[in-house]
Amino acid sequence: MIREISGFSNPLVKRVRALRDKKARRLEGLFLAEGLRILTEALDAGHAPDMLWFTPDSARHPLVEKLIAATDANGGAVLSTSPDILSKLSGKENPGTVLGVYKEFWTPLANLNRHHADIWIVAERLRDPGNLGTILRTGDAVGAGGLILIDDCTDPFSVEAVRASMGAVFTQSVTKATWPDFLSWLRSGPGQLIGTSLNTDQDYQSPLYQAPAFLLVGNESQGLPEDYERDCDLLVKMPMRGKADSLNAAMATSVMALGSLPDRGERVGDDLVAVLVLAQRHGDELHGKARLQLLRVGFREARFDLHLAGQLDVADAVGAELGGVVFAEVGRRLGRE
Repeated sequence: MIREISGFSNPLVKRVRALRDKKARRLEGLFLAEGLRILTEALDAGHAPDMLWFTPDSARHPLVEKLIAATDANGGAVLSTSPDILSKLSGKENPGTVLGVYKEFWTPLANLNRHHADIWIVAERLRDPGNLGTILRTGDAVGAGGLILIDDCTDPFSVEAVRASMGAVFTQSVTKATWPDFLSWLRSGPGQLIGTSLNTDQDYQSPLYQAPAFLLVGNESQGLPEDYERDCDLLVKMPMRGKADSLNAAMATSVMALGSLPDRGERVGDDLVAVLVLAQRHGDELHGKARLQLLRVGFREARFDLHLAGQLDVADAVGAELGGVVFAEVGRRLGRE
């Protein structure tokens, strides 16, 4: 049932507008999301709003009609209002045509299934809500299992973070934990902890990442604490060609996440065979460093996980035919020297 809200003094208007403040969100356990695209993404992910606000002109849009039906079926409030009131609720001069109020949803650390995805993003003391929202969007883009917030991070359910996530806050699990609790959980099962740091010479494109990989990004201005870096299995950084020593936290996370994706097992064997066959096919034409470089480029592009079964057998099967230099490189990358 649609209810019309026409006055700025309506208690619902005051209540929803207060959700722009963190204290009110914590007290209510609710948050705001704005825009037809984001609300549609939320519904597709199984989240119907507790309150749906929209303007009369938008009510006939097929997606708005779908949102109205879902909200009503979920027992939520369906509220028609003016563009001015919608602007007051969203805090924007030109708000979207719809606004939703949702229950906050946190996934407890103990409930995470680390095998659900090849990569997870872990953020430590992240302060900027725009960065956090963009990182959520990156997580969705790379198929990450979710975002784990360590220590005192900014609120992922703030208006700014939700807006920057472009709906990914509804598709990614969001977990918060202290560093000791996270580390204890991580070490209770498989998982490679990859820290982003300026205190290393390791190019992020060089290692062979293992799944599940946990990509750890630090505070925007301070980076990771030294003791957190020591707890990592691997420290990597992006080479900077200019004068800047680093990228914006969200941009750096996007580059790192795309560059550190472990390959799935079904691709690994084929990639390795392709590299070895290429080396064998051109082996007579290549000598010394040129031949070795071919393997290095091939291995870097293949990005296979060395710990998956069958690869040692593949290397053994073709090793005798490839010759000394090539097989030495295979052995080195497989840790068999």
